[in-house]
Amino acid sequence: MLEKPETWVAFAFIIFLGILFYAGVHRKLIAALDQRQARIKTELDDARRLREEAEKLLADYQRRQREAEREASDIIASAQAEAERIAADAKSKVEDFVARRTKMAEAKIAQAEAQALADVRWAGADAAAAAAEKILANTAKGKLAEDLLTKGIEDVRNKFN
Repeated sequence: MLEKPETWVAFAFIIFLGILFYAGVHRKLIAALDQRQARIKTELDDARRLREEAEKLLADYQRRQREAEREASDIIASAQAEAERIAADAKSKVEDFVARRTKMAEAKIAQAEAQALADVRWAGADAAAAAAEKILANTAKGKLAEDLLTKGIEDVRNKFN
C-alpha cells in the first residue's frame, strides 16, 4: 500500500491540510468570507436604500406630473371660458355697432327725405309763384297788380318755409 502513488498523494494532502490548519488559514478564509458577506450585505442595503429613494422620486415626479396636468387642464378651461367671453363680448359689440350704423343710416335717409321734400316744396312754391306772377301780370295792371303779386309771393313762400 505504501508503494501506490495515490496513497502518498493522499498522505501529502492530509499533511498539507494540517499545515494550513495549523497556520490558521481556515480563520483567514472564514474572515475573508465574512468580510465578503458584510460587503455584499452593505451593497444590498445600499441598493435597497437607493431603490426606496428612486421609488420616492418616482412617486414625487408622478405627483408633480398629475398636478401639472391638472393645472394645464385648468388653464385650458380658463382660456376656453375667456375665449367664449371675449367672443360673446365681440359679438355684442358688433351687434351694437351694426345697430348704431343702422340708426345713423336711417337718420341720414330721413334727413335726406326731409331735405328732398323741402326742396320739392320750395321748387313747387317757386313754380306756383312764377305761375301766379305770370297770370296776375297778364290780368292785373298797375300798382295794385304789383302789390297783389308781392303779397301773394310772400304768402306762398311763408307757407312752404
